[in-house]
Amino acid sequence: MSSTEKTAQIQALETQLTQLSSAPHTPEQDAEIRKLQVRVRELQQEILGATNGGGEMTPMDRVRLARHPERPYALDFIHLLFTDFHELHGDRRFADDPAIVCGFARFEGEPIFIVGQQKANYKQRKMEDRKYRNFGMPKPEGYRKAIRLMQMAAKFRRPIVSFIDTPGAYPGIEAEERGQGEAIARNIIEMMRLASPTIGIIIGEGGSGGALAVGACDRILMLENTIYSVISPEGCASILWRDASQADKAAAAMKITPEPLKEAGIVDEIVPEPGEGAHTDHAAAAELLKPYLAKQLEALRGLPPEKLMEQRYARYCRLGAFVVED
Repeated sequence: MSSTEKTAQIQALETQLTQLSSAPHTPEQDAEIRKLQVRVRELQQEILGATNGGGEMTPMDRVRLARHPERPYALDFIHLLFTDFHELHGDRRFADDPAIVCGFARFEGEPIFIVGQQKANYKQRKMEDRKYRNFGMPKPEGYRKAIRLMQMAAKFRRPIVSFIDTPGAYPGIEAEERGQGEAIARNIIEMMRLASPTIGIIIGEGGSGGALAVGACDRILMLENTIYSVISPEGCASILWRDASQADKAAAAMKITPEPLKEAGIVDEIVPEPGEGAHTDHAAAAELLKPYLAKQLEALRGLPPEKLMEQRYARYCRLGAFVVED
């Protein structure tokens, strides 16, 4: 089977997985989901193995690596990079959202605050663990929890580190009923006003407003095999060409990988990954990230709140490009 045929099969399997995952599950359906996930992983490894031996990776290859089920998630990095992590819960309005973890910790002995989007339980990646974390898709209470605690951290001038890894905010009816759009918009507004340094690190998928709601930061880092986009390649292809199988073409056109994003000034630094990707060695991935995080914290720590907010506002005003026609 050629790489193109394998890619088409992966896309078909991922569509089937999405349909199965969005509906209530029976034990038989859970078993089918696990079987499909195993097959997707096998095909991904076959394609990546061929790519690594035969030339440059395509943007869609990077998308698949960003989604790799064995990539380190936020809690993996938290336990590998920080000490004394103490998780806090709840938005004080509705509930606690397991798709977002927040807490205080120490980085190289210095106090810090952490926000992380989490796709599965720590060291547990079975289907029930992914369902518990809602596959990393936060609900409004998750974003409200995050901003409540970021504001608490800012009162004490604690630097804030945000681990971004979501396909997007949860689009379910109950999330819309509880104000998903307002929660995302409110987070972006309030993050602009935080008096503490903020650093966003894209460790997997940085999907749309779901990512930006915890990623409107002073600095943005991206791991080497991650993506940051307003929509998924499959979603873009469905809109532009009415055909999700054109995702490879969309991924190339969207410029969602680290290099073009850095060139555009959206991302500040690209963090290398070990081996064939961060999924091959979590500890090594964390070790590679550590000096980049330390460097950015050192650069931002000495700035007064007024200067931080001024630079942050200017940063986001510079993003994007437009043409004025006569």
